[in-house]
Amino acid sequence: MPKYNYVALDSRGNETKGSIEAGSQNEAIGRVKDMQLFPTKITESDKEDKAAAGKKAKAKAAGRPRPGGKKGGGMNINIKIPGLSGGVKPKVLTAFTRQLATLVDAGLPLLRGLRVLEKQERSRTLKDVMAQLAASIEGGSTFSEALAQHPKVFNKLFVNMVKAGELGGVLEVVLKRLAEFSEKAQKIKGKVKAALFYPVAVLIVAVGIMILLMGYVVPQFKGVFAGMNIEMPWFTTFVMNISDLVVNNIVATAGAVAVVVVLFLLFIRTKFGRRLWDKFKLVMPAVGPVISKVAISRFCRTLGTLVSSGVPILQALTIVKDTAGNVIIAGAVAQVHESVKEGETITAPLESSGVFPPMVVSMVDVGEQTGALPEMLLRIADNYDEEVDNAVAAMTSLLEPIMIIFLAVLVGSIVIAMFLPLIKMITELSGEGEKKGKGGAD
Repeated sequence: MPKYNYVALDSRGNETKGSIEAGSQNEAIGRVKDMQLFPTKITESDKEDKAAAGKKAKAKAAGRPRPGGKKGGGMNINIKIPGLSGGVKPKVLTAFTRQLATLVDAGLPLLRGLRVLEKQERSRTLKDVMAQLAASIEGGSTFSEALAQHPKVFNKLFVNMVKAGELGGVLEVVLKRLAEFSEKAQKIKGKVKAALFYPVAVLIVAVGIMILLMGYVVPQFKGVFAGMNIEMPWFTTFVMNISDLVVNNIVATAGAVAVVVVLFLLFIRTKFGRRLWDKFKLVMPAVGPVISKVAISRFCRTLGTLVSSGVPILQALTIVKDTAGNVIIAGAVAQVHESVKEGETITAPLESSGVFPPMVVSMVDVGEQTGALPEMLLRIADNYDEEVDNAVAAMTSLLEPIMIIFLAVLVGSIVIAMFLPLIKMITELSGEGEKKGKGGAD
């Protein structure tokens, strides 16, 4: 009967190794499970010995020490390039959270789950982070404490929800909620990006056409007009002066544009500038309704997810304020925090902020009175996700004709300015021809 070597975990997550005799690999797995162990690797003894011998021979032929032996001779070069370690992409982090939730829900110990995901992870950054998480847990830290050591990858929302899941013994449920939260957030972000792609593309095309017309076409017409003894229309003169300014002072023009951009970025980094810019974003035509609905949906989903996961309401409000992404929304949440801290309701400061629509305030009020605030907040978030879809569609349908008209007016104005002198010259020549015709008739 074949002999199988196994590696398994006990109920405490400790790794144990051994060998058993069984008729097949499936039978071996069943016998290991009967021993109250969780098998992670089962291989036939003969095949494993042959594989080990093959690896040993290859290592010897290549002049390298065999795996597991002492390292000696040679050089082990490990170069880390600065700037390439950055954060983890949201999609990658969402996939990791979903996979870890599935493994924990299936009964696999957390530490073993991290090791399994670490082996198959393609992202170098997340792979290193998972190795550090596993090392911290092996050193006696909790999962939330290990996560808190990587604030660039796991934000306060992630860490506090995991902490609440650990305290309540529902870590797999919390991880699933985090994955769902991230997936919905990415979905909304993707829709907004897709909607803004068209106007941004048209704007880039418009800038390219402007540079071509002002830098090449207009100077060509100017050379033609220089040989004509006609008075230039004011609009043509205006366009040619702008062209001369751009062509003759291209470095100064580019510098002026760069200075304006830098000054704007510095302005919105100030407290007053950030507040003014965030307020404008919420009310700007076409785009404002989308940004407003996204912000409200994010507020409701974040707060609802935190409270339903067991995070205390005051701590949840602090996290929501820090992750709001808009100082106007953050200010409203800060007022809610102070109100709850003093033993009052959430509804009053939400209503007085002027940011949240009456429907949202009413639904939150009903949730507070019925004791179902988390469920009501998540329901509002679902409703506003649909509202975001409608707002994005409305924004797209409005921006498309606006951008087409903008491009047509921009290009058409320059073309008209260049043809006005030609039209004027043709008109004058026609008038002179008619006068000569009449003089000959007389």
